[in-house]
Amino acid sequence: MAAFGVAAGTVSLALLLAGCEGRAPHTSRAPAASASAEAGAPARSKSSPFDGPMIVEIDLEHGVPETRSSSLLGTATRRSYADLVRVLRALGDGGTATAAVKGVFVRLGTASIGLARAEEIGALLGDVRRQRPVVCHADEYENATMMLAAQGCSRMWVSPAGGVETVGIAARLMFANKLLTRLNVGVDFLQVGKYKGAQEPFTRDGPSPEARESLEGTLHGLRAAWLAHVAAGRGKLSTADAVEDGPFGPAAALDRSLVDAIGYVDEARDEAKSLTGAERVVARFGGGQTGSSGRGGIVGVLRALAGSGSGGSQRVAILPATGSITMTSSTSLLGGNDGITERDLGAEIAKLTGDDSVKAVVLRIDSPGGSALASDLLWKRLRKLAAEKPLVVSVGDMAASGGYYLSCAGTKIVAEPTSIVGSIGVVGGKLALGKALDEIGVHAETIAAAPDPKKAARVGYMSNFASWDEPTRERVLDSMKAVYDLFLRRVAEGRGTTVDAIAPAAEGRIFGGVEAKEHGLVDDVGGLSDAIDLAIKLAGLPKDTPVEIVDEPSGLLEMLEQGEIPGGEASSESAAAVARRAAREAVLPPGWSETLPGAGALVGSLSPLLSGERALTALPFAVTIR
Repeated sequence: MAAFGVAAGTVSLALLLAGCEGRAPHTSRAPAASASAEAGAPARSKSSPFDGPMIVEIDLEHGVPETRSSSLLGTATRRSYADLVRVLRALGDGGTATAAVKGVFVRLGTASIGLARAEEIGALLGDVRRQRPVVCHADEYENATMMLAAQGCSRMWVSPAGGVETVGIAARLMFANKLLTRLNVGVDFLQVGKYKGAQEPFTRDGPSPEARESLEGTLHGLRAAWLAHVAAGRGKLSTADAVEDGPFGPAAALDRSLVDAIGYVDEARDEAKSLTGAERVVARFGGGQTGSSGRGGIVGVLRALAGSGSGGSQRVAILPATGSITMTSSTSLLGGNDGITERDLGAEIAKLTGDDSVKAVVLRIDSPGGSALASDLLWKRLRKLAAEKPLVVSVGDMAASGGYYLSCAGTKIVAEPTSIVGSIGVVGGKLALGKALDEIGVHAETIAAAPDPKKAARVGYMSNFASWDEPTRERVLDSMKAVYDLFLRRVAEGRGTTVDAIAPAAEGRIFGGVEAKEHGLVDDVGGLSDAIDLAIKLAGLPKDTPVEIVDEPSGLLEMLEQGEIPGGEASSESAAAVARRAAREAVLPPGWSETLPGAGALVGSLSPLLSGERALTALPFAVTIR
């Protein structure tokens, strides 16, 4: 037995396997004794082309593990917490060593960072912020990253389909006494110290007064520090009240001064350049290698040996996009991954955008949708591609909900008469397991730090143990409506029309290809071959122009590119993906896909709910056409 892991708005305490963890002695945040010319980089000569004004980019979107880990080939990653602290100390030094650094750009993504680490990172960034602009961008802010950004960022950006998921500080405890009693399991636990409580999950159905007293005191202390940092960092006491009252969509968060701007990561980076007058961006922590193709080093060698890579002659590229849409997915050592992920498909789109030999792209899509956030981030990438070269979308069996979200970014959309198109809508929710667990003898209890009963009830927003109360349902519905309105605007922009013109074909309606054309959702009726011909025509290319399929990277090459060697720095992300896959397989065991083919797609498109997303652009039912 173990307590559930950290969810947004909670601090999960593993009381079923309680123990003590030593804490390293506190060290001051004084400037580092020495710092290199580029915040930790080797010193360069004055004549180096790398001299001159620059922005340092800090990428925290995949977290900050406490220790370095070795890759498959034995090289250590450089993304540990100590590495980050060293970089930030150098940036906060303020001496001549970092004079070329005119600003800092921090990329948070959907990172989950422990409160203590977030507090120190925020303080160190605050030292930098007092000297030069610090611009931060997140797809979603949760309790810890909100505190970090409030302390350390001059400007806070959030993605248009993201939000602020701050809902207060709480702890969730689990008790299995009833289950153990039913199973006739004897419990022999001893403790020294009345507040220890180590045996309580096995011998009680709820916390003892002593355990509750100890925990509440701790939570009140954490809450006070959290609120103080947010209020001081944002410069408004009212922010402390709002930050416990989430979740908020981007517009609502902006209205409450929880963020400063709504936009994508490249727009936030551009603002950092504008504020500082520096055009050069240098990555100093994490995976953000600005301007890098990611194909150098051993990856380039392996690809060359494998005979892969782009030639110099002009061509049309076919980019397959099949399956449910998620932010990330797991990758095996020797094989690829499943579904459409923002990370993987986004990387391929970026490569095609920058490849001058690719004169047009055909996006071959077959998807029931999934994550609204991933769909919007991919839409932005596809729009950038379409601005550079023709992007023709070929719909296979389905481009529904998030699948259509991606499709509407194209220059033209081609669908078969038997394709399913549309489902412009938003679905969301969760399963509350608390009563079911009570039935088998496991009790879950949430203890909130906030004294306000309404806010105390809100901390269970992300929990899969308790149902939403009515105020929480209203807040979640408001967030979902904001995503729906954004979806309509994206379709209208992509199709070159207005929201009012799209609205009659929205609200979740689905169409066959012919009907979709009548409603202006697609441009032509046809298949992949027709889409290729159209791409060649739009690009003004000869009819015999080569057409190449964008191959998915093999498992090993992909992990080398993304830094996801087993046990490496992104292992926590892969673990979450593995959990999602395991959950899908628990619902639909291997072999069932032949019996219930539509159900597999449904479960996959709803799987982002398992990782905490509450608004999905997904087809909410299984569709199989025979």
